[in-house]
Amino acid sequence: MKIKSASDYKLLKSSVVTIGTFDGVHVGHQKIISKLVNIAKSNTLQAVVLTFFPHPRMVLQRDTNIKLINTIDEKTRRLEKHGVDHLIVKKFTREFSRLTAQEFVKTILVDKLHVKHIIIGYDHHFGRNRTANIDDLRDFGAIYNFEVTEISAQDIDAVTVSSTKIRNALDNGNIKSANTYLGYDFMLTGTVVKGKGIGKDLGFPTANIQIEESYKLIPKHGVYIVKSKFKNEALFGMMNIGINPTVDGKIQSIEVNFFNFDTDIYGEKIEIKLLSRIRDEQKFDSLEALKLQLQEDRKVAEEFIINYND
Repeated sequence: MKIKSASDYKLLKSSVVTIGTFDGVHVGHQKIISKLVNIAKSNTLQAVVLTFFPHPRMVLQRDTNIKLINTIDEKTRRLEKHGVDHLIVKKFTREFSRLTAQEFVKTILVDKLHVKHIIIGYDHHFGRNRTANIDDLRDFGAIYNFEVTEISAQDIDAVTVSSTKIRNALDNGNIKSANTYLGYDFMLTGTVVKGKGIGKDLGFPTANIQIEESYKLIPKHGVYIVKSKFKNEALFGMMNIGINPTVDGKIQSIEVNFFNFDTDIYGEKIEIKLLSRIRDEQKFDSLEALKLQLQEDRKVAEEFIINYND
């Protein structure tokens, strides 16, 4: 699948397009994507998802507290798995927000994406001040020769509820529920960097994960059972998200202890799948007490992994 930015996303072929944030690409989104891909295949069209970044609220309301389930790269990988041909990421700016509905349809959907079919929600509003709706889009379809398929209120409500439920579940550390709503395991993607080496001293060497995207939602602090992959080798382990209160830490860190793995992976970018949560982060009276708890955590994790089916 090709991911394109605002400067290079003129398609050579006609397309069927759906528009939205698709954050999480969860089970609700997957129904819409399936419809998109099926229409594309039936009509020899390119299946295109058009999304916007930064999130409009970040730009128009200066809301920098928005946290997203997926980074752009993670979203791209998820959409690719579902057969989307192109993810178009349109940079959202104040100038772009001032386009009229007709300017948006003509300059982007028609001229650049050669749209022949649009799949959109009944409550979708667009154009300057979000004044245009699906009825206006159908009128534009008559002018510019494209069809409009409406996503039902029930399906749209399911998408909205699912996104909210996923964020709430992650904020509460309920990774099992989040993964059920997503239809896959929630992931964190980052680069392995050097830490303080405390884990190694305790017999639990950790890979510290640095996530570049400040907008990425980080689940509730605690200890999680995780899975990753390095050079096609499946890795299981446990991960701590928190501030390391036992050693008077102040800054949030993400540290993974992979079981039975001692390869140097500093500088590598890896994807960590969160499978289950073991416990809250705790402050222990001593490093020895922390070490004993980590040994118990590993037993819990290994028992889970034995019964884990991917």
